[in-house]
Parts: sequence; C-alpha cells; structure tokens
Amino acid sequence: MKKLRIALDWTPNINHIGIFVAKELGFYKELEIETTIINPLEDNYTVTPGKKLELNETDFAIAPFETVISLNNKKNVVDAIAVFAILQEDISSIATLKSSKIDRPQLLDGKIYASYKARYEDYIVKQMVKNDGGTGAIELVYPEKLGIWNILLENKADATWIFNNWEAIEAESKKVELNKFSLGDFDIPYCYSPVIITKNSNLKKQKEEYSNFIKATQKGYLYALENKLEAIKILEKHLTEYDKQNIDLEKSINFTAPYFKTDSECGSIKPKRVSSFLNWLVDNKLENERILHQDLFTNELLK
Repeated sequence: MKKLRIALDWTPNINHIGIFVAKELGFYKELEIETTIINPLEDNYTVTPGKKLELNETDFAIAPFETVISLNNKKNVVDAIAVFAILQEDISSIATLKSSKIDRPQLLDGKIYASYKARYEDYIVKQMVKNDGGTGAIELVYPEKLGIWNILLENKADATWIFNNWEAIEAESKKVELNKFSLGDFDIPYCYSPVIITKNSNLKKQKEEYSNFIKATQKGYLYALENKLEAIKILEKHLTEYDKQNIDLEKSINFTAPYFKTDSECGSIKPKRVSSFLNWLVDNKLENERILHQDLFTNELLK
C-alpha cells in the first residue's frame, strides 16, 4: 500500500465529502493507497495546508487556487500545481445580514469587513465595492479564522466571505436572512476554490500513485453526487459537534452536489477560467506577468 496524506483547509465540511467517502468505501484501498486525512484542528490552524505541502508534511493539500500562485511566486519557490477542482463553479459570496440593510456592495463603504487575510481577498472585496459604484473605503478587521462567521452573526462586523453551501445553510437553519453578493456578478472572474494541490516534482516521480489517488477521489465525489444521503452519513462522523447541530446536511448536499458535475467534468480545471483570473490579477497589478506562463494546474491525473 502506498501511503499518501491530504491536508484539509478547514474542519471537515461538505466540500470534503468525496474524500471521506473514498476513504470509508475503500476506493483508495482498491488502488493500493492508504490515505491519511489531516484535519487543521490537529495543530489549531497554526500551519496552513500550503505550508504543510511546502514542508513535506503532506502529499496533497486543499486550498484556494490563490495558494498555487503564492507558492510558485515566493522567494523560496514551491512548485505547487492544482490537480483537482472540487467545485466547478464559484459558490462563495460576500455576505451581510439582511437586517443591516446593506443590500448591495457599494453600501459597504465605511463598514467593517471581517477578513481571512487571504492573498487577494481585501483587494477583491474593495474592488467589488468600486465596481458597484462605491469608493472601496471599507474598514478591514482580522479576527481569528474560526470566529469570523460568528462575528458576522453577532453583528460585530458588517460583511465577510462565506460558502453558500455551508455558512449560508447554517444561517438558513438559524432563520438568519442574508444578502449574498457573488463576485461574478460584479465583474470579478474569480478562480477555483477549493482545489486539491500537490508538488509538481512529486507528481512526476509518483505519477501512477498520484493519478490513482485523484481517480479514487473523483469516484468519491461522483458517489456523493449519486448517493447523497449515504454520503452525508459518512461525512457526519467527521464533523464538529457545532456543525452537526447547526448544519442541515441534506440541504447542504442537495445544494452542493450539482457543482461536482458528472463523469469527466468532475474535478476538471478549465484553462479559460484560470486564464481569466490570472489576467485579471495582472491587469490589476496584483501579480507579475510571469504568472501567465507558469504551470499552475493540470488535468493529466484525471485521464
């Protein structure tokens, strides 16, 4: 058995369901892979998945596509490459409480945005406000990552970034109404998030094993798409007590599953979508033009 590790970006949630399904139903073992899933609670989020990949503490990591760009363009270059897109569309949004009456991005001028301090996050949110006719003069705060969503719920911040298939489902179950602003609706061509990433050098050395890992992972997501209730029973075993009590898993999987797509589309990364995001970063002077010529993703492990 080939031992491979994958580091999660957050505590287990609906975006990870295919991985837990593949492990429990033996899809990895069928291809002679023993998989260890690294939960960020193990180190209380002190080391990011991207850093774990850099330090060789994991073979694969789940992260936004931005992490691939970041690792390839730091002083000590890490040859990170995206190999599997979990969701085929962006289902995240910038959210406000409906009770705040902030029902469009321009109204965030002068308001508090709770940031995860992701690579382009603050610029993206300011640009969204500008693209809606505002000035982008938002006040940024950086709470502890795990508390950001609750800060919005407690009205201690006016907006934050959420996943519509997780936090928004929780809000619904708590009867908290949200306004949600999608980046694409405000001319920001956001890329894939989350993606599974690895090191290109490791991939080349262990292509067969890595390809088997991704094929088993894809099989897990396709199973979740076709067997939603069975899949959420598997995921539920790994959730925090808070999430078990506050997330309607059936609603979450019903919302999410269509974005896994079917067959060959599941996990695939479309060059045009990546190119749009990379060009947007260059046009907005957030990155050097060299990113347009770097190997940042591949679909070869899905073939």
